Amino acid sequence: MQTDPRGPRFAATLTSAVLILVLLTGSCALLAAQALVFALGAFGGLRFSPYDWLFRTFVAPRLAPPSETEDERPLRFGQGILTVFAAVGTLGHIAGVTWLCLLATAVALTAAFLNAAFGYCVGCELYPVVRRAQGRLTAGA
Repeated sequence: MQTDPRGPRFAATLTSAVLILVLLTGSCALLAAQALVFALGAFGGLRFSPYDWLFRTFVAPRLAPPSETEDERPLRFGQGILTVFAAVGTLGHIAGVTWLCLLATAVALTAAFLNAAFGYCVGCELYPVVRRAQGRLTAGA
């Protein structure tokens, strides 16, 4: 599946704003909601992400067609990683381990901000590394 690369950057911008709000307010509910947004994109596909829906519905129609598209798999992998961080942060908050919540949220915010501001997708960079490692493990088994 191919996607317009501007969509994930739009989503990363919204994600950055949400995670900044989480850090400012300490809202566990907001972090849990963000974890759900990540999970929808990771496991259902980007078209099931609310942020992607916003992009497709309100932003993309106002833009020229994309000059290129990109593979959705690395982006979904990145969403999966962020799901884990947001879930760990949520559980840390529920368990009263504030430092874990703050750390997990800050890591997720860093990844989202890098994508929003610079177009650098950490998950996209890790995806081929993990795929190669899987190939070596499969070949060695």
